Amino acid sequence: MSGALTYDAGVNPYVPHLAVITHVMRETGANDVKTFRVEFRDPSAWERFRYMPGQFAEVSVFGVGEAPISITSSPTQRGYLEFSVKRMGQVTTALHYSPEGSVIGVRGPYGNTFPVADMQGKNLVFIGGGIGLAPLRSLINYVLSEEHRAEFGRVRIIYGARSSGDLVFKPELERWGERADIDQVVTIDRPEPAWTGRVGFVPAVLKEVAPRPEGAVVVTCGPPVMIKFVLSVLTELGFAPEQVVTTLEMRMKCGIGKCGRCNIGSKYVCRDGPVFTHRQLLDMPQEY
Repeated sequence: MSGALTYDAGVNPYVPHLAVITHVMRETGANDVKTFRVEFRDPSAWERFRYMPGQFAEVSVFGVGEAPISITSSPTQRGYLEFSVKRMGQVTTALHYSPEGSVIGVRGPYGNTFPVADMQGKNLVFIGGGIGLAPLRSLINYVLSEEHRAEFGRVRIIYGARSSGDLVFKPELERWGERADIDQVVTIDRPEPAWTGRVGFVPAVLKEVAPRPEGAVVVTCGPPVMIKFVLSVLTELGFAPEQVVTTLEMRMKCGIGKCGRCNIGSKYVCRDGPVFTHRQLLDMPQEY
């Protein structure tokens, strides 16, 4: 994987940049996922915050704490960052109650990146489940940007959630679905009266769609049980472990490999990941 973590000598990695929440977007019907757009209060912070899809940042709510959160905006969308956050703990709950205009802390970027250079010239298959589409969104919008679209082949997106209310980024799903250079399938687990789209679990839909492995790279993220069955189906379809990329964010805390909370064997998810190939996962203890 590319994008090894480096430090700027003389800069304390624990000190966050101050950032202002400029827009809050409600993503799900239950209002348990929101996307926060933030801008650095000091524009010069961008000189030290250069990121690529796959990386994450430590987002802090002052007086409450901080949490590692994937950057869901693309670096091609300049001037702001976006974080899609599911309300799960103290920090994420405090963030959900932070209105536009609130000042938060952002430090990073951390972790490695999706292997963008290795993906050039390849057909790309994105497989997401629930909030797992958040880190994929950064790469999808990078690939679809005017400055990079010609570098990649055909794009296929397979995305699912438990219900239509749990689907995130609905306006973008609609725009992606209208593009002639994207094959997109959106599915929910069980039928709903007003739902006219696909019904079925993501691994089952993947098996039906059956993308071809020749000249393709798969990028997937979602619940662990979904990932487990997606990897099994991809193997049945003939994808080699080196062709499949996923991102793990389990148990990350400090973001820089110091607290020892996210290690899997000798690997630290925050420092050696969070992006790993299926091949790398097969060589690691089955603790993810």
